[in-house]
Amino acid sequence: MSPVHAKKSLGQNFLRSKEVVAHIVDVSDIFPGDLVVEVGPGEGALTNALLNAGAHVIAVEKDRRCIPLLTDRFSDALEDGHLILIEGDVLEKNITSELFNEILLGVPSYKVVANIPYYITGLLFRYFLEEHRQPSQLTFLVQKEVAEQIVSHDKKESILSLSIKVFGDPHIAGKVSREAFDPIPKVDSAILIIKNIGKEKLGTLQEKDFFSIMKAGFRAKRKMLLGNLSLGLPYPKDELLTLFTKLHIDAKIRGEDLPIEMWIALATEIATLRKKHLHKNLV
Repeated sequence: MSPVHAKKSLGQNFLRSKEVVAHIVDVSDIFPGDLVVEVGPGEGALTNALLNAGAHVIAVEKDRRCIPLLTDRFSDALEDGHLILIEGDVLEKNITSELFNEILLGVPSYKVVANIPYYITGLLFRYFLEEHRQPSQLTFLVQKEVAEQIVSHDKKESILSLSIKVFGDPHIAGKVSREAFDPIPKVDSAILIIKNIGKEKLGTLQEKDFFSIMKAGFRAKRKMLLGNLSLGLPYPKDELLTLFTKLHIDAKIRGEDLPIEMWIALATEIATLRKKHLHKNLV
């Protein structure tokens, strides 16, 4: 069958470089028998490499034009069960239900490997790390600047980088030239891998508390963290300052300069402060 013409509306840039495909599978630590979820297989270049590595692949493809091509190309893998092909948007509720409540139900672990459209990068990180059962490892081919932001290449944190680091350890496993894609995008890409995925870093802190406090801390990027928190949270500034002093956090620091470990420590203290205020109001 003839190649699929990439749709700009879907953010499609098909990966053509065999060397890059091989490198992605290599650095993703794919072993025979591994269960891998691939989002947006397109024409199946990465799918083929994953199957050749011995993985069992669940491929979720939104573009119905790709389905006949994938079905024809991987007829044997579909027949023997090494490949499950799902047509639809992975972010839609019916596909989510099929993926997590049926196919992955009872499966001890799975990995995610995908070349994803740039415009849904943040959504897909949230989808796999926050909203559903987490994979043991995640490999995304993303825009290079986004990957550098996530690993804090410039030593500055962001809502995205902290949202990922609270669940795992991200690192860049290689840069990918824009020439490796068709059509050629305007930017280069990077292979971003997240390992050690879990919720242990949060300790006793609830996810919702961490995210609400973190977002309050980034209320205005140019403002100091203490000021943002005092405006975004219902606690007196002097009480928040006491927590900063307790944790040896500079009162003039900005949210982007606080590392993830200190963010978790601060959020834990603020969550405790919240409980004290609730108890006080009930008395």
